[in-house]
Amino acid sequence: MMEQMDEERVGLTVIFTGDGKGKTSAALGVVARCVGHGGRCKMIQFIKGSLKSGEANLSKTLAPNLEIVQVGRGFTWLADVPREEHIKAARDGMEMARAALVSGEYDLVVLDEILYALKAGLVEVEQIEELIAAKPARTHLILTGRGAPQRLIDKADLVTSMTMVKHHSSARIKAQKYMDF
Repeated sequence: MMEQMDEERVGLTVIFTGDGKGKTSAALGVVARCVGHGGRCKMIQFIKGSLKSGEANLSKTLAPNLEIVQVGRGFTWLADVPREEHIKAARDGMEMARAALVSGEYDLVVLDEILYALKAGLVEVEQIEELIAAKPARTHLILTGRGAPQRLIDKADLVTSMTMVKHHSSARIKAQKYMDF
């Protein structure tokens, strides 16, 4: 039965967006399913720089079925990294994304925080549309970040918007290991 389902696989384009928490976590849930079935996944993180995150450690545990690459140079709103470096990192990430998609090596490619990179002007919506168009028919593609533009929503097969109802930061509780990174 599972082989028959795999033969019928259609690679979906999925967007996890919205102002609520959980976009990367939702993408990692799909990654867990894919790896659980023996699939190969690549996650490219467009904003996170050298942040020591649980997901980066997870890729070491689940290698070679999961590869996570942090191409970002950190938060774009901090002045510690010149804008040119952010732009170059995003360009490198887009090249890596295209190579991963067209290689046929991965069942799932996640472009984590790509929508933040778009909002920050580091990538253009046309570049993301080109990646969607280049996606092989059986490869799944997930885009995450706030503010998905209607143009990308229209091209996606599934869009989920996380809505913030309450967040611990409003109670001045800092980001928590295991929960936030």
